[in-house]
Amino acid sequence: MVHEISKRGGGDLALQTGPGVRVLILEAPYYQDVTDELIKGATAVLDGAKVGYDRFAVPGALELPQALAAVIAQGLFSPAHGTPGYSGVLAIGCVIRGETSHYGIVCNATNHWLMDLAISHKIPLGNAVLTVDTKDQAMARATGGADGKGGDAARACLRLVWLAANVGKYGA
Repeated sequence: MVHEISKRGGGDLALQTGPGVRVLILEAPYYQDVTDELIKGATAVLDGAKVGYDRFAVPGALELPQALAAVIAQGLFSPAHGTPGYSGVLAIGCVIRGETSHYGIVCNATNHWLMDLAISHKIPLGNAVLTVDTKDQAMARATGGADGKGGDAARACLRLVWLAANVGKYGA
C-alpha cells in the first residue's frame, strides 16, 4: 500500500505503508529526554502509516552501527517489500558537543558507518541522530511530534522503502 504524506516545506512523498512493512528502531538513549521526543515523532509517523516496528536500545551513538551490523548479520532485513523481516531502520540518538575532540569522532564515525551499512546492504535508513552544540538545540529539533526530526527520519525511511519496492516499476 502507498500513502501520500505531505512533508514540511516540501511536496507530497509516496511512502510505503501497511501491514507488510516493519521498521527496526535502534535508539541510543544517552540523552533520554531528547531520545524520548525523537521516538514520539517517529512512532507517530509509523503508527499513522500503519507500519509495525520494534525498538532496541544501545548504550550510545557509536554502538548504533554495530547494532545495525549485528542485525544485518542475522539476515533480519527483507530484500524486498512484502517479504519477512525488517523493511528499513531508524537510527535515533543525540550527540552534544563537549570540550574535547570526542564529539567529532562520535559524529563522524556514527554517521559514516550507518550510511556505509545502509548503502552496502541496500537498507532504507532514516537517520535521527542529532549532532548539536547544546541541549537546547537538541530539544528544539527533537520536539514537535510527527513534525520533529524523529518524524522526518521515519518519513525518510518509509520513502526509501517505497523507492526500493517501486523504482523499477516506472521505467526509471
